[in-house]
Amino acid sequence: MNRVTKIEQTKVGTDKRKTRVAAYCRVSTSQDDQLISLAAQRSHYETYIRQNPDWEYVGVYCDEGLTGTRKENRPELLRLIQDAEHGLIDLIITKSISRFSRNTTDCLELIRRLKDVHVAIFFEKENINTGSMENEFVLSIMSSLAENESFSLAENEKWSKRNKFRDGSYKFSAPPYGYDCVDGELRVNPREASVVQRIFAEALAGKGSSTIAKELEEEHVPTQRQGKWSATVVRNILRNEKYTGDVLFQKTFTDAQFHQHPNRGELDQYYVEEHHEALVSHEDFEKVQALIALHAEEKSIERETQKYQKRYAFSGKIICGECGSTMRRVIRRPNAKDTYIAWTCKTHIKDRAHCSMKSVKDEAIQDAFVLMMNKLVFGRHQILEPLLPAIQRVRQTDLLQKLDTLDDEMQANAEQRRTLEMLFARSLLDLPVYTQSKCDLLSEEQRLEEKKERITFLMKDHVMELHALKDLLRFTGKGQMLTEFQPELFQAHVDHVTVLSRSEVEFYLHCGLRLKERME
Repeated sequence: MNRVTKIEQTKVGTDKRKTRVAAYCRVSTSQDDQLISLAAQRSHYETYIRQNPDWEYVGVYCDEGLTGTRKENRPELLRLIQDAEHGLIDLIITKSISRFSRNTTDCLELIRRLKDVHVAIFFEKENINTGSMENEFVLSIMSSLAENESFSLAENEKWSKRNKFRDGSYKFSAPPYGYDCVDGELRVNPREASVVQRIFAEALAGKGSSTIAKELEEEHVPTQRQGKWSATVVRNILRNEKYTGDVLFQKTFTDAQFHQHPNRGELDQYYVEEHHEALVSHEDFEKVQALIALHAEEKSIERETQKYQKRYAFSGKIICGECGSTMRRVIRRPNAKDTYIAWTCKTHIKDRAHCSMKSVKDEAIQDAFVLMMNKLVFGRHQILEPLLPAIQRVRQTDLLQKLDTLDDEMQANAEQRRTLEMLFARSLLDLPVYTQSKCDLLSEEQRLEEKKERITFLMKDHVMELHALKDLLRFTGKGQMLTEFQPELFQAHVDHVTVLSRSEVEFYLHCGLRLKERME
């Protein structure tokens, strides 16, 4: 028996659903000319789509100032894909493959995702429509070319940046919190700068990063990008050398897959002193770094212990004994043949009338350090060993006694406030007397808390001195005399050096010792 299939009559004039069309555009920087280009693209695509009677305009998705190498960094592209997968779009128009994605893997992955939901992409420049392609070979080639072009551009940009790092002409585009970027230069933002200085002051007073962040959040102090204050944000500020006025360039680098990594010696770093106006002193900055390291040690946190690398061992650590200014590294050329490195007072450079301290040779300071360390190795039993129990016994006992006394006073203050509350609740005190008495007790409590914080900080400072002294004892206990200057040894044991004259310096060690040494 034959099978007969009945075909329903098609109604003439039935309306066909319009193709829902969206466009995607992107610019890689937030510069004014690029943003103007983005606005022009947006206007062009809206007009272009609306003029086609068979198309229904969905929208234009735009990413501003974002790289095309990784899809995860482009929120509008991800929103476009999500809307397409939800059935809101039939066709996507974009200028070129490189505008859509410079990463071959990402490009093909996104196209396959869109093909799975029957959404095509039309690339204008290459005249490719993924909806009519039988295979991905042509698209794969074109996408690879776009990725290679991106890699070449990135390498050229890196080369340009490194040259600017090297000659000191690099201009900032993203200033740290506390500064504004004016014509590529860092200028102090007074409102934010006061917050930065407060953070450093409270860290020096013994407050932890979490406590500082909590207080800033409770006081609704605005952050740089209107986010939230956290311990990580505070620690990043405390670790940023830019607040000393110096800059360390190339802390991070981007690999061939466009992933960013911390620079741990893979590439050269460039340290620029007095790059801009400082918000904190080098001395306070170094103290904060020591406190951070101590807190991490107390909590048994394993992390990168090496502090940021300065280009020179003495950077920020040579102090003029006459005016107290930091001394700057310079290269002296007394004649065409001879060249040597020296350290010169910044005040002396600007105005010799305010400071008469002349420059000292870098080599002379190095030799003085070697001589001092060898004396400590030789006189370890007479100098260092008796110092350890003395510091442990005298300083610690004295500070603990002061803390015990303060705790007693704070407990008595709290008891007085409880008694005051009870008397007022029973109507045994008039309101003016109660108010005045309570204010006096609260003021006294605040004074005691501040005094306790100072003593706690002194105790932490004392603990750091003990750690430093033990490290010095371990080194000198090996009995090995130095034959040459070792930068890492200097960084490990010396806080700073004061130049008393061209023939004498004084080393301030982390363990609290101050030792003078003659220079040739």
